[in-house]
Amino acid sequence: MESEDEVDDELPEPRDTEVNCNDKLEKFVTMKISTKPMSSKTAERSECQLVCSPSLEEPEASEKEPGRMRACTQEKSKLPLSPSSKTEIKEGDIARLCRSKRITCQETIHEYDEEDGLTMEKVGRYLEAHPDAAEAWLRENASFELRQRLQDVTSVPQTKSPARVSHQEESLLTRSKRNSVTSDLFQSWLASSSPGKRSKSPNRTSSLVGRREELNMLDDSDLFMELIRDVANELDINVLCHKILVNVGLLTHADRGSLFLAKGPLEDRYLVAKLFDVTQDTELEDAIQKAKIEEIKIPFGIGIAGYVAQTKEIINIKDAYKDPRFNSSIDMRTGYKTTLILSMPICNYEGDVIGVAQIINKTNGSNEFTDRDVEVFQRYLTFCGIGIQNAQLFELSVQEYRRNQILLNLARNIFEEQNNLECLVTKIMTEAKELLKCERCAVYLLDLDCGEAGHLEKIVERPGKSSQESRKPLSRRESNNIEMEDIFQQHASNESNKFTTIFEMDNKSEEAKIYRPSGSDLSSPLGQIARYVAFTGQILNIGDVSTWLKKDVIQSGNELIKSILCMPIVNGQRTVIGVAQLINKDNGSSFTDSDVSIFEAFAIFCGLGIHNTQMYESACKLMAKQKVALECLSYHATANNDDAVKLTSEPIPSAETFNLYSFTFIDFELTDEDTCRATIRMFKQCDLIQKFHIPYEVLCRWILSVKKNYRPVKYHNWRHALNVAQTMFAMLKTGKMEQFMTDLEILGLLVACLCHDLDHRGTNNAFQTKTESPLAILYSTSTMEHHHFDQCVMILNSDSNNIFQSLSMEDYRKVMKVVESAILSTDLAVYFKKKNRFMELIDDGEFDWQSEEKKELLCGMMMTACDVSAIAKPWDVQHRVAKMVADEFFDQGDLERLQLNQQPVAMMDRERKDELPQMQVGFIDVICMPLYKVMSETFPWIMPLYEGTMENRRHWQDLAEKVEMGLTWIDRDTIDEPVEEFVSYEPKDIEFTVTTLNCAPADRKEVSEKSTLGRFASLRKGGRTLSKGVRQRISRSLYARSTPEDAAKSKALNPERKSRNKLCLLI
Repeated sequence: MESEDEVDDELPEPRDTEVNCNDKLEKFVTMKISTKPMSSKTAERSECQLVCSPSLEEPEASEKEPGRMRACTQEKSKLPLSPSSKTEIKEGDIARLCRSKRITCQETIHEYDEEDGLTMEKVGRYLEAHPDAAEAWLRENASFELRQRLQDVTSVPQTKSPARVSHQEESLLTRSKRNSVTSDLFQSWLASSSPGKRSKSPNRTSSLVGRREELNMLDDSDLFMELIRDVANELDINVLCHKILVNVGLLTHADRGSLFLAKGPLEDRYLVAKLFDVTQDTELEDAIQKAKIEEIKIPFGIGIAGYVAQTKEIINIKDAYKDPRFNSSIDMRTGYKTTLILSMPICNYEGDVIGVAQIINKTNGSNEFTDRDVEVFQRYLTFCGIGIQNAQLFELSVQEYRRNQILLNLARNIFEEQNNLECLVTKIMTEAKELLKCERCAVYLLDLDCGEAGHLEKIVERPGKSSQESRKPLSRRESNNIEMEDIFQQHASNESNKFTTIFEMDNKSEEAKIYRPSGSDLSSPLGQIARYVAFTGQILNIGDVSTWLKKDVIQSGNELIKSILCMPIVNGQRTVIGVAQLINKDNGSSFTDSDVSIFEAFAIFCGLGIHNTQMYESACKLMAKQKVALECLSYHATANNDDAVKLTSEPIPSAETFNLYSFTFIDFELTDEDTCRATIRMFKQCDLIQKFHIPYEVLCRWILSVKKNYRPVKYHNWRHALNVAQTMFAMLKTGKMEQFMTDLEILGLLVACLCHDLDHRGTNNAFQTKTESPLAILYSTSTMEHHHFDQCVMILNSDSNNIFQSLSMEDYRKVMKVVESAILSTDLAVYFKKKNRFMELIDDGEFDWQSEEKKELLCGMMMTACDVSAIAKPWDVQHRVAKMVADEFFDQGDLERLQLNQQPVAMMDRERKDELPQMQVGFIDVICMPLYKVMSETFPWIMPLYEGTMENRRHWQDLAEKVEMGLTWIDRDTIDEPVEEFVSYEPKDIEFTVTTLNCAPADRKEVSEKSTLGRFASLRKGGRTLSKGVRQRISRSLYARSTPEDAAKSKALNPERKSRNKLCLLI
């Protein structure tokens, strides 16, 4: 509890200047409620706060009139004081004295400091005896901030002493409070339906009327400022207009008044009676209801108010019936006689007319509105114009907020209901009726190309093809700009727009009525209006249907149609897909411009929702068709069951019979059946059938299905896939790369090699992009490689073709990841991206390839090495394969020249076929030789790939030199064999002394292999840092031939190398 002195120090000392008494009373009430004691000196100051109403026009009156102290003393002598006590002075006497003589509060306090006048204790006792007095005063005079402050004092518990609250906490609390006040004010405004409840000072208008006698005691300046303060912070447009008319009546002694607000576009402005014939005793709700019933609409230039709005002139009429602009019909209807009229424009800060205020007749018996009335009226309306504009802006913000909330709710419903068109349209119509308050809503859907093919064409359409014309905004047409005959004529000339479905909903039912329109429905006025809007794409707002049609229109249910708002529904491409109709406002009025704007935004969401739902339904049908097509495709793509049974029953020759271990494998002599048997043998030799429990019949059927899904193109066919798989098998077995791979990875690599060119069309990725094929749209990068993988998955998912059926979910995920990565690695663009990283690891002498990133990188390089391994075959084989590749490339070049009218690149230009040897040399130098060189240096067992490539390069270089000498090596357009006959030079035998290290006896072969792997594991796990040269030597030594049997086996696998120099790797 604070002491009296501390409380006393909080109040300012008496000054010779005016103090706002209301503020001091607010402070007193606040302190009283918070149970803080006050000193007698403070109470004496508050004595005057209860009774004084200082002048706001002259805040420093005491300084301007220094003799006022004497005047106050003189006037004090006139007060009826009792000889025995001076406490009989009444508060009203002091109040009247201060108001009439303009004596300030501080002067009164100064005079009564030494008197036993009204004290705080007496005020406290009075308030305790009359508890309703403080509540009544607060309700009539307290500001919103004071009420909020009192609420904080009485309802918020103080958990901390104010002295202990830090500065940062104080700022946060203040900011939080300020934001909550604003939010609460706005939310309470939105939640309130009554204008009186939304008013910031809800009882202010009634209090002013009740205090009329008290206000009349104020002089003109005080009264003027009091009435300005009354409307300054009012945000409700209805309450504000009512206060303006009531206050103007007090200022000018007018009998009644009307206020009109300007509406409409600049070219067609008109006035609407916001409040009409309001007296000082008229309640707000009655005035609003009367204005709605009257529905007075005055165009600019018509009548007295219209003339004032157009010319911005002030009109002061002494006899209304003598003015030709006066409309006497209202007097005849109401029985009231209008004599005097003072009409004045209300302008905003830019000088534009936003309304017209009009007052009628005088109540004090005067026969005219004086110049003083005109001046006061004009000055007051200046402030009122600012208030009206602020209230209108606030009203627009509230409308926009509500509109956004409704549109957000609509968007939420659209996205929640995209699988059923009927449910979606029903929700849309329900929201529309609630939003625009109409009696009936209808939606017409057009019979467009909504089939699957039409939607699929839109889906695959590439960006940038939509014209700018389709992005034009919708135009609006009022009913007075178009005649019904135009619609009938349009209906007769246009029979293309057919509505397939009509949705209707009225106030009698919450469910929509859905039906297919008949001929009578389409030929009715409503149907013709809908067809006209669908054809023109224009918004049609018909305010009075009976006047426009020159007859009444009766809808089903014997309900009369009064007004129509019809709007096209468009999709994302601005194509009209339907029409929405709103019929009859609930209050019987016409649809306003605000309704049109809101409904236009509403229709955009509706169009997107309806279009998306139609697309979804079409997509579902497309998916069903795709499923049927895949079933058919799987049936035709799957191998014949008889062929699978036959292959299952046949014996499989050994790997040596097919020469599968050799890098010089040749498939030319193999039949198609032999190629399948050779594939099975590779799976058997890797023991994949037993390890992964692959049913043998399923494996045979899968191999036949893969073979069947290769197209009969010249090079990228089944035999190319077989050669790539065989090279991978040789690298794993002969090249000893299997020690870096798990069994699951070996399975994935062999499957990827066999499937890496499935359904190849004989054209590359660049051609797919140039022709904008569906594959190029589906896959933006590595187009064909993604398609090959998808075809691989399709075959695996076909019945009786899933060779991975026995794998666990985790193993299936891993092997499919290996297959996908390996197939995508066959794209040379991917190879060039990864090559530098691989070269860095090789240069660093990397021998640990077990991490996931390095393993994926190594598998990708191995796939590329296998894919281009034809370049390392013996010369006669390589020469023949090169001609097949060139023929396929030339066919693509012919297509580019024919279909695209483009000159193909050199390697695909048939007219430049003589340059093929030089292009082969470039292909070897750029792609093949760098890859084989680094791999053979790190993995010595694949050295034959590098040696064969170098040998073939010499042959191609020799041919290139002969072409430069003017000779040709091709005799016709299709490359069959070279014209020149090349002489084979037998290499001279050179004897070398070979020293083989790390050799072991034959009976210790298994032990040697285990020791090699053990050394590799120990080096991989060791944390020692070795130099680059040492790591390279160790890496090579790990792959050295360790037994004589290995050397003999290698010699047996390469019989054609007997005549060549017997060079072995010396370590």
